[in-house]
Amino acid sequence: MGRTVAGLSFLFLGDAFMPGTLIVLTGPTGVGKTELSLQLAEHYGCPIVSADSRQFYRDIPIGTAAPTAGQLARVKHYFVGQLALTDYYSASCYENDVLALLSTLFDTHDYVLLTGGSMMYIDAVCKGIDEIPTITDEVRREVVAYYERMGLEALCEELKILDPVYYDEVDLKNHKRVIHAIEICRQTGGRYSDLRTRQVKQRPFGIVKIGLIRPREELFERIARRTGQMIADGLIEEARRVYPFRHLNSLNTVGYKELFAYFDGKMSLDEAVEKIKRNTRVYSKKQVTWYKKDPDMRWFSPDDKAAIIDYIDEKSVS
Repeated sequence: MGRTVAGLSFLFLGDAFMPGTLIVLTGPTGVGKTELSLQLAEHYGCPIVSADSRQFYRDIPIGTAAPTAGQLARVKHYFVGQLALTDYYSASCYENDVLALLSTLFDTHDYVLLTGGSMMYIDAVCKGIDEIPTITDEVRREVVAYYERMGLEALCEELKILDPVYYDEVDLKNHKRVIHAIEICRQTGGRYSDLRTRQVKQRPFGIVKIGLIRPREELFERIARRTGQMIADGLIEEARRVYPFRHLNSLNTVGYKELFAYFDGKMSLDEAVEKIKRNTRVYSKKQVTWYKKDPDMRWFSPDDKAAIIDYIDEKSVS
């Protein structure tokens, strides 16, 4: 049995209906989500749930632009620095953990703010993701070792045999997605495509989605400045500390990959820094492309706080 209030759909699950609104604040990296999220959380008196999949990990606060001690003191945050670099975590784990947390937070808060730029993790909370079996460490090691030994082309050929349907859909240049699909195929003995229903799950709370955007040149300039500030704040030293763990998925991200290549003598420091800026720009464009496909996303400049608050008030349930 459902219910619609202020244009939002709610679901009754016995006594599990949760009156409350999840404010989703997202946008490309460097757009200005952090400060605005703090201001909105203070305005609504609510906690913040991070949707930045790299901020989940301890020991890399500079490269992930994790909230500072002062920012954490201003607003209660969840899902920041709770994992070790060696911990396995996935969008499916995140979906389950955040939904469990929200069932508690909405007992005492009318609003909760979910903010970050990890597209799949935001979708996991808002729409749900397919039930995918857990991949054993053995299978994961085997697939990664095969990739490192034989290369992406060999992986794609294996995927073509194991799951020709997904082979025709996936971006074959995205090694992470190819690896993930092969892991599932090897783990289950079946096809990844058979598990991908893409059905949107009902959520027992309201959702208001805010996307932040800036003109491209302005965004790219902010990315360049932020990269320089990270270097000044000690990103190189941070990367050196975690260099022994460079093979871990938690460190397979912009900022660290380029500096690891510098440490390995594959490029100069200046080249590494420029690659960080370039790869961050590329990632920001991918984020915008992903978000633009969501018809529920309402776009604002980060400077339009008053308009954003008016929109949230209009769409939310008090």
